[in-house]
Amino acid sequence: MTYSSPIQRPEPVDAALPPWDLAPIGSALREARTAWRTAHHRHLEVGVDGFPSRRRIVAVLTDLCAGLFPQRLGEARGLADEDGYVAAVLDRALRGLLEQVRLELRYWSAETTHDFTDHAADRILRLFAAGLPEIRRLIDTDIEAAYLGDPAARSVDEILICYPCALAVIHHRIAHRLHGLGAPLVARIISEIANSRTGIDIHPGATIGPSFFIDHGTGVVIGETAIVGARVRIYQAVTLGARRLPADKELGVRERYARHPIVEDDVIIYAGATILGRVTIGAGSTIGGNVWLVEDVPPGSLVTQGEMRHRIATRGPLALDDALSA
Repeated sequence: MTYSSPIQRPEPVDAALPPWDLAPIGSALREARTAWRTAHHRHLEVGVDGFPSRRRIVAVLTDLCAGLFPQRLGEARGLADEDGYVAAVLDRALRGLLEQVRLELRYWSAETTHDFTDHAADRILRLFAAGLPEIRRLIDTDIEAAYLGDPAARSVDEILICYPCALAVIHHRIAHRLHGLGAPLVARIISEIANSRTGIDIHPGATIGPSFFIDHGTGVVIGETAIVGARVRIYQAVTLGARRLPADKELGVRERYARHPIVEDDVIIYAGATILGRVTIGAGSTIGGNVWLVEDVPPGSLVTQGEMRHRIATRGPLALDDALSA
């Protein structure tokens, strides 16, 4: 007995007779590109080669990780000259990164009235390279915090190789350094590479202290102006975000800089909590799961959903609407 599929397969298309006319499509796309570039003051040379390449930055990150952790994230196992291996991969990484920072500065030169030179990119890379030992030491504290904080982990090597929080914090430490030195586009690309791989979205501008641990991690969002202290632990789906800021006559949204939370030392924030605005979570506090916070929390506090419902009830029936619309 033969099997006959009920699915009707399409007839093969004759490659010599395409069923579409590309000329008007191409013309319409050209018009759309021209309208966009005109509206946003784009220059053709900027669009072609004046913007950093995500693909090349991925290669740079591979080499940077190998240089920072040659035995676990690199290929130095069994090599007699580990230092020589580190020097080689870092040299390649820094040369590639220098090219991307130069592209970014050329982009800003074309987009603004500032004239950035290649010497500025050179300075950024020299300062970045000098900071790599400190980046490594910070990441070590993060890996140790994850190992101490997760009883399921069998070793620090497991954390480094397997845990999404390790990948996210390595990328953030690198991106934050570049962001502070004046390469925000390259830094943002690095953070988005980590986001696409881990589901953890940390803006490179966020300031994060040592021994930072994100448990599980999927859905975590940390905004640009957030400040996170030492030994902070965050669980999945936590948001350190900004409240909606309508523009006014004097200041636009982008000028209102400090808009994300401050989380002081030794705070634990459980899954699904949302903390919005320039509020301060006091040292040693614990924020329960799925809590919505738009106000300061004193040091040593325990905030739960039940406590928040009690606050709302004592403030009157409109308190919830007021909190959500604030």
